[in-house]
Amino acid sequence: MPARDRYHDQVKAALVKDGWVITHDPLRLQWGAKDMYIDLGAEDLLAAEKDRRRIAVEVKSFGSPSEMEDLEQAVGQYTVYYDVLSQVEPERELFLAVHEEVYIDLFEEPIGKLLLRNRRVRLIVFDPQTENIRQWIP
Repeated sequence: MPARDRYHDQVKAALVKDGWVITHDPLRLQWGAKDMYIDLGAEDLLAAEKDRRRIAVEVKSFGSPSEMEDLEQAVGQYTVYYDVLSQVEPERELFLAVHEEVYIDLFEEPIGKLLLRNRRVRLIVFDPQTENIRQWIP
């Protein structure tokens, strides 16, 4: 299994505060002979059974010296997970969790706006200090 992201525990706590029950930590996917691990799987158990929402969350800290390299790696990983998840658990929505500074530095800039407009990623924007979710961007 891969190492946990720096903000893994903060995102997990933020999801729980937001009414989610963590069902997988990590969520294992398999496609052919390849195993993949999305950081978290969760369900909104407060909703009625028929309206239950299931999500998978990949947490990224964007901590390297190159924001663009981090972005390229995160979007590539997200794309692979999205495609596999759509086959093995099509009812589960995939989100990329980023802290507020990353959202401002990258996703409020033209490159990030382009990715969001083209629906390349869904985001959860969180505050690591308060362990709160600030925004859901489907």
